[in-house]
Amino acid sequence: MLRVISSRFRSKVVSVCTTLFGISVFVFVVLRVIPGDAITSSFGQDTSNLTPATIKALKSYYGIDKPLLLQYLNWLKGFVTGNLGFAFHTGTPVTTLTANSFPVTLELALFASIIGVTLGTLMGIYSATQPGGRRDFFGQIFGLFALAVPSFVLSTLIVAVSANKFHYFPNGYEYSKPWQNLSLNLQQMMYPSIVLGIAVAAPVMRTARSSFIETQEKDFVRTAIGKGVNERRVRFVHVLRNSMNPIVTMTGIQFGYLLGGAVIVEQIFSLPGMGRQILDGIMKREYATVQSSVMIVAISFVVINLVTDLIYRKIDPRIR
Repeated sequence: MLRVISSRFRSKVVSVCTTLFGISVFVFVVLRVIPGDAITSSFGQDTSNLTPATIKALKSYYGIDKPLLLQYLNWLKGFVTGNLGFAFHTGTPVTTLTANSFPVTLELALFASIIGVTLGTLMGIYSATQPGGRRDFFGQIFGLFALAVPSFVLSTLIVAVSANKFHYFPNGYEYSKPWQNLSLNLQQMMYPSIVLGIAVAAPVMRTARSSFIETQEKDFVRTAIGKGVNERRVRFVHVLRNSMNPIVTMTGIQFGYLLGGAVIVEQIFSLPGMGRQILDGIMKREYATVQSSVMIVAISFVVINLVTDLIYRKIDPRIR
């Protein structure tokens, strides 16, 4: 038994390390393929007026004068040892930037996940109680709407209506941290959390619906109903609990997506999160900022998957 657990653990570690290594190489290569570099980003059209000696000195300063393999190994060594590099345009360590931006994205992802999972699960149950019926029709319409409407369209609509019609747009103020002004922070998180929550609710709803329909056809559910157990109790205790594994899987995937995929929403609602940090780094060709930020998001996604595995074992003892 211990050998089996040890083998699975080693396999998991190898898989995680291989995935992270592949992501680091992919991001490194893609950034170098994009036209331009930190020099052209800093000087723009004036780059052509720089002397060869100046360009050579700037390349040395930005660390792009070395062979690509050496650049990658130097960055990787620094990342592993905790040195994430510097944002050359501001002189700020990437560690400091991430310490400020990651909590913003994490808070947004948590609120959006709570909204999305709650709404999606309830709509999935609502649809599954009448497969092919009126409830299922309305549930499917909701799912299609949530999947079809892009987040940036819904975000823009909310901003336009809220600001122009109701003269209320808390994200127009400078971002407030929870310990600075909790009320303003919650108001600033409200709109982007709803937008992302709706996007999360769609796949959760479809997953919950399919799992709920499949589970309520099981023999133990028929037995519970035959024994006279209350229908609401059967639905929300027996069926829902045994339908949770696919919902937990989808929740973990969507939460990981929110950590790295909320770039546009953060930009529209002026939230200084990881998405804006990565986007700003790409625009300014801040290689260290983008590479380190993407790796932090990737590591977070891996950690979420591990936590999801632990939740599996808590929900379903058979997996243990």
